[in-house]
Amino acid sequence: MYYCGCDLGSATGKAVIVDDEKIISWAVMNSKGNPEKTAQTVLEKAIAKAGLDSREALSTIVGTGYGREGVSFIQSNISEITCHAHGAFWMNANVRTVIDIGGQDCKVISLNNQGKIFDFMMNDKCAAGTGRFFEAMGRALDCSLEELSKFALESDNPVAISKQCSVFAESEVVTLINKGADIHDIAAGIHDSIARRIFSMANKTGIKAEVVLTGGCAQNQALIRSLEKRLNFKLAPLSENPQIAGALGAALLGRDAYCNNHVKTGEC
Repeated sequence: MYYCGCDLGSATGKAVIVDDEKIISWAVMNSKGNPEKTAQTVLEKAIAKAGLDSREALSTIVGTGYGREGVSFIQSNISEITCHAHGAFWMNANVRTVIDIGGQDCKVISLNNQGKIFDFMMNDKCAAGTGRFFEAMGRALDCSLEELSKFALESDNPVAISKQCSVFAESEVVTLINKGADIHDIAAGIHDSIARRIFSMANKTGIKAEVVLTGGCAQNQALIRSLEKRLNFKLAPLSENPQIAGALGAALLGRDAYCNNHVKTGEC
């Protein structure tokens, strides 16, 4: 039997298909603006990779993320905080702190030894510390997100970025450019600024190792370097792509709920 989770974020859509024991397939794509269309397309990709015929092969489809309530064929919805925690813990049972950086928000989630949430903090009121902040900084430096990370990694002398608001920080970056500051040092300073913001959030919930990074920004090596410098220890690895943590958690929770409801019939 197969179970699916769809994480419909502001920037990307993710789908994960699992069976009773393991991940069967997953897919990630840029959001299309319409959650229904994003979910349909990313799910089709995951179904094709799994070698399945159609959605009818899935016992359940659970949604999470910003667009989770706007999809007709999703059968139930679970908060992204719960899903990211569950997915991260499945990928590394030693995780005690999950830092998730999405397109529009940033979350720090504290887990106990059983993987249950006992505290969390979420920034969803402004772009500080989110993917949108990176996009704004990329515009200011006229570079892609990949180039922004690459530039930062080539600097050993980050320029201090004092503003956390994306609007003011963008203006600050433009001023630094006009003053002749090196673009590599500015890029490094941008990543250090985001790491400082995230570290401050994490301190409020209590930072407990092991710490993992999830979401699309978990691919950013410059951000990882800046966070590790703040934490003074290495981030822990995950067994799968950290970007699929939310969708994976949704799939696993959907599987558990389905089996609990059908155990008496012998289906699980």
